[in-house]
Amino acid sequence: MGTPTNETESRRAVKTAPDRYINRELSWLRFNERVLEEALNEGNPLLERLKFLAIFESNLDEFYMVRVSGLIEQFESGVLDTSPDGLTPNDQLVMISSVAEPMRQRAAEVLKTDIMPKLDEHGVQIRTLTSLSDRQRREMHQYFSQQVFPLCTPLMLQPATSVPFISNRSLNLCVELADERGDTRLARVKVPTVIPRAIRLGKRKNEFILLEDLIASEIESLFPGVEIRGVHQFRVIRDADVEIRELEAADLISNIKETLRLRRFGDPVLCMIQPDMPPRVQALLKGLLNLDDEDVFTIHGILGLEVLWELTRIDKPGLRFPAHLPYLAEAMSTPTSILDAVAQTDVLVHHPYDSFRTVEEFVGSAARDPDVIGIKQTLYRVGKESPIVESLADAAEQGKQVAAMVELKARFDESNNLGWARSLERAGVHVSYGFPEYKTHCKLGLIVRREGDRLRQYAHIGTGNYNPVTARLYTDLGLFTCDEDICHDVSELFNYLTGFSRQTKYRKILVAPLNLREGILMRIRREIRHARAGSSARIALKLNALVDPEIIDALYEASAAGVAVDIICRGVCCLRPQVPGLSEHIHVRSIVGRFLEHSRIYYFLNGGVPDALIGSADAMRRNLDRRIEVVAPVESPKLVDLIETKILEPCLRDNVRAWELLADGHYRRVKKSGDSFDCQSWFLAHPLAKFQF
Repeated sequence: MGTPTNETESRRAVKTAPDRYINRELSWLRFNERVLEEALNEGNPLLERLKFLAIFESNLDEFYMVRVSGLIEQFESGVLDTSPDGLTPNDQLVMISSVAEPMRQRAAEVLKTDIMPKLDEHGVQIRTLTSLSDRQRREMHQYFSQQVFPLCTPLMLQPATSVPFISNRSLNLCVELADERGDTRLARVKVPTVIPRAIRLGKRKNEFILLEDLIASEIESLFPGVEIRGVHQFRVIRDADVEIRELEAADLISNIKETLRLRRFGDPVLCMIQPDMPPRVQALLKGLLNLDDEDVFTIHGILGLEVLWELTRIDKPGLRFPAHLPYLAEAMSTPTSILDAVAQTDVLVHHPYDSFRTVEEFVGSAARDPDVIGIKQTLYRVGKESPIVESLADAAEQGKQVAAMVELKARFDESNNLGWARSLERAGVHVSYGFPEYKTHCKLGLIVRREGDRLRQYAHIGTGNYNPVTARLYTDLGLFTCDEDICHDVSELFNYLTGFSRQTKYRKILVAPLNLREGILMRIRREIRHARAGSSARIALKLNALVDPEIIDALYEASAAGVAVDIICRGVCCLRPQVPGLSEHIHVRSIVGRFLEHSRIYYFLNGGVPDALIGSADAMRRNLDRRIEVVAPVESPKLVDLIETKILEPCLRDNVRAWELLADGHYRRVKKSGDSFDCQSWFLAHPLAKFQF
């Protein structure tokens, strides 16, 4: 091909080379590394640091269950297609192993050498059996006999007529046994999950024994009369990337059940072991699980960091973040005042800083209001307890017209959503389940109210799920409006979701997969035209993920035209910023803190008349092309200004929780200049509703 001979050719080479994109899987691993860094951060309380470790492990599990399993399937199917950055499935698998195992080992070291010694100073310990007094050992022996022994079921691993099923994310003991001829056999004992794994020593102490250690110390009672040659821990992660591929209405329930069954029996994709496992046992275990060397992580520490969630519940409030009471504006605090306030002006709330009760009462008050005659709602992930779902059922039982679009294909929430759907149907709600080829991911609520001689509609459009638990942990935005065009759009979209509408055009909202991609690209091109005309031009995006090559290329073009581009992207970002000739004017940062940044904002300066939109969609192919998503314009100039000055600007000022993406794909903490500024702490003190009422 030759070496470019001038700057123009050099720029063309950069723009067409695969390295203009950061690998998606590597970018995700870098995100989880930032989560791990919060466990190292001494500015976080100790029990919060434990939470970050547990979140780190949960993230890694799901990454292997979904992303890695998908790459393995591609490789085994002979797929040779490369990712946008030019890597084959096997290239990516090798890269993932080289990054993920040292990262997981680092998590174990952080726990062992840093966090646990500091917790020890506060009387919180994970003890070993050998450190217990004689009395404590007797108590543990009695506990094992009464509470644990009945739950343990030894199974032969080798030799065996068939390999016993080893469940996903399970912690197990591999037991070496000597048979009558002196040969070694292997048995497996699963560590029970129906009792606490962290066993408290005494009622008033924060000292614990791990269940797996107790079982190992009592292992002879499970194999009486048999020589025990060794007991070794291992943990298995299985493929959970089982999608619902066919959803004919008559077979819907059976397909959901079959999907859940298949997910339980996915192929193993990762095994974690401890270093004391002999090579011969490792080899046998790898053979039984059909894993390669790179699929086995050797961890010097605790396997299964989900046990840390149990420790975070101890009564030590001084070791946690201070309790947070969400702000509830008086104008939105009563059932009648919510619709009254929205009738006067659009309202924007910022959770968890603003109370999620406004959203719950939006539906709850509608259920109780005799003038409300209809409610429509999308449900994606609502949790095990849902005041909103209960209000929908109450409204239907009162004779109101209630429709709910329940997405049964929400991964890992299928069973929960199926239960809610059945409950709603029993209450008389008109329940629909979406489309075979798309997930319905948009967050919409619509109320129809009789006011005098007319019907008026009120809409809620959110960036996050209608889930009261995650609403306390995730940062999300919600727009309340009675704008006629937006409400009419939402009403027509519900007809599309719940009926047989062929609606393809909308007045104001952007809907994927119909017009959302083009709506975003059109706005980027508009900023490019402003820049080329000599006007100020700016784009600010706040997202969970930026992966779509077409959107990224448009942002590169905007940078080349001189548009200032700020991207606040919590997770995966495949755009490579600050590359000469490609992205000099693009800056990317990620914020990882107490709350999970989840809101999506698309902001464009638009020649001095700012255009801001919020919604459910990230800039990913799946969101733009394979899901029903909604991004809605914020029409009120006051609210647009609040988005810029009270959300985006604080995020861009953050020098405590913020990380800066470098051109090579690595992240570094934003360097402090002047006073420290933590945007999440600022949001806690300045909830958005305070600026509106």
